[in-house]
Amino acid sequence: MAQKNRARQGSNLKSFYWVLGVLALAGVGAIAWLVMRTQTQRAAVEPVAVEAARDPQALVAMARGVAIGRDDAPVKMLVFSDFMCPFCGTFAAQMEPLITSEFVEPGTLQYVYYDFPLGGSHRHSFLASRAARCAEEQGKFWEYHNLLLGKQSDWSPGTKPPVGKLLGYGTELGLDRAAFEACVESDKYQDIVSANRMLGEQLGVNATPTAFINAKRISAEVAMDIKALRQLINAELAAAGLPTTTTTE
Repeated sequence: MAQKNRARQGSNLKSFYWVLGVLALAGVGAIAWLVMRTQTQRAAVEPVAVEAARDPQALVAMARGVAIGRDDAPVKMLVFSDFMCPFCGTFAAQMEPLITSEFVEPGTLQYVYYDFPLGGSHRHSFLASRAARCAEEQGKFWEYHNLLLGKQSDWSPGTKPPVGKLLGYGTELGLDRAAFEACVESDKYQDIVSANRMLGEQLGVNATPTAFINAKRISAEVAMDIKALRQLINAELAAAGLPTTTTTE
């Protein structure tokens, strides 16, 4: 994925207020995710029980995506993804570069990545999400994100947590080894990753990748079709009385 001229930042609460209407429709009352954590090699590898969020805003405060693009972009695209999901790998390789160059860099759209570790056969996706957050500490989230999705067949098979391989990817990207290892082999970011998944569940996410455009869930077919995605984004811009995007195609 092209990295030039990207604004890298964790999304803040402003990025989520447009989601609250969707959460309200979901009937959020007292929310609690009762999943116990297990640890292997000191690294947190499963979601944890997150403090009850008694309203959508509280859940939003717990969750945190990773955003590229302007906070004031008129279109927000939320994507819930799993690092072990092969379809997420395809989406990252084929669509994310197009979305970035055509919509994010011109300031039309803010793209926000959310962790949605599926669990089950995707047993290492929670650990991978935490490792990516550890890479984010050193300004390398998107580079690490790309490596994980591009090398799924290298680190995802097997039953034991692939801590060694995840650490090796950090070394490959030039991360400070000691700091990165201490982060990965801990329970750091377990609450954020768990809250992100909870947020996705309250939005009705049950598969990955799942995308939303300005709080509207879009089909997988649209998400994987740049022409259909362009039409949808232009419709949002037109509805807001803003100029639509143009292309040389």
